[in-house]
Amino acid sequence: MEKAARRQLSLGRSLAGFALFLASVVLVSALGGMMTASSVSSWYQTLERPSFNPPDWVFAPVWSALYLMMALAAWRVWRMEAAGRGAALALFYGQLAANLGWSAIFFGLRAPGWALAEIVLLLVLITLTMRAFWRIDRVAGALFVPYLLWTAYATLLNASIVFLN
Repeated sequence: MEKAARRQLSLGRSLAGFALFLASVVLVSALGGMMTASSVSSWYQTLERPSFNPPDWVFAPVWSALYLMMALAAWRVWRMEAAGRGAALALFYGQLAANLGWSAIFFGLRAPGWALAEIVLLLVLITLTMRAFWRIDRVAGALFVPYLLWTAYATLLNASIVFLN
């Protein structure tokens, strides 16, 4: 693995870059939240859920932390001079789109079966992004580990909901 060097950026440009990644994840979070809000207090409450389903209040703080870690990871990769940086950031935005897609399918369309197929795609994209980030900046790759684990857990929840309903 070739050692990547940090690009020489002004403080203003570096902060602007971080703000862009943070805005990207906040946008996905807000759009996902809008799709989720209408179903969480109605349709979702009618579903049979597994015993290991966390209380609804857990999701907001967990996702807030995960989105912040995603933005920080992308920013760290963006600051590096490294082969594969553009592809890694394209994967980052691809997994963000898939993340939003899951909310649209599960809560917007109220289609847990289709959402299960989509979340498997999301797991693949998260794994690819994490590996690409790791090659450029190990801290950035490591910042994706909690997201991968949470999404694996969400996949189990999604599969259980499909099975129970």
